[in-house]
Amino acid sequence: MPGLETLFATRIYRASLGSGLAREITRCCVSLAASDKAGRSWCRANAYAGYTSYASLDDLPWRFPEFASFVVKLAPHVKSFAQSLDFDLKGRPLELDSLWVNVLSPGGAHGSHLHPHAVISGTFYAAVPKGASAIRFEDPRLGLMMAAPIRHARARRDNRQFVSMKPKTGTLLLWESWLRHEVPVNAAKSDRISVSFNYRWG
Repeated sequence: MPGLETLFATRIYRASLGSGLAREITRCCVSLAASDKAGRSWCRANAYAGYTSYASLDDLPWRFPEFASFVVKLAPHVKSFAQSLDFDLKGRPLELDSLWVNVLSPGGAHGSHLHPHAVISGTFYAAVPKGASAIRFEDPRLGLMMAAPIRHARARRDNRQFVSMKPKTGTLLLWESWLRHEVPVNAAKSDRISVSFNYRWG
């Protein structure tokens, strides 16, 4: 009897860490955006619409107890996601490698990219105002689909070449770091605030 099987799944982990933590992290992010001169300078030089600590600060859990608490709450989710992927970690746990703030201003965007040298990446959404952009993931096989026809506009979600996920305030998303993604233009009237991170192995 004919049938279909699904192979080579691409998984996204979603959880809610709550609005209380989101408010605490938002306050820290706003404070950083106002005080991190090196970060603001990098944003101006690189035409980043808003603020990011990506190139300026690498010790946020040390600077803010709220970020230290966030890292503790994040750990079991990363462990659960790694287990769902059947990783054989040889007894060596995944470790937090980097953690940074993103304050995306109205009209700002973040181009398509991936996170090399990491195993699991993710984002926690601290402030998602009405109209804020979703995150859009790209089928990792896209560059190999040389002669494939385009998909119907109403194609099933698991057959699409691009899938957008609309987070809410307090949402946590995790994915494998090789998965290319982007943030389209922020159409909200206020800042979209998030915290991104990478976990490495070894």
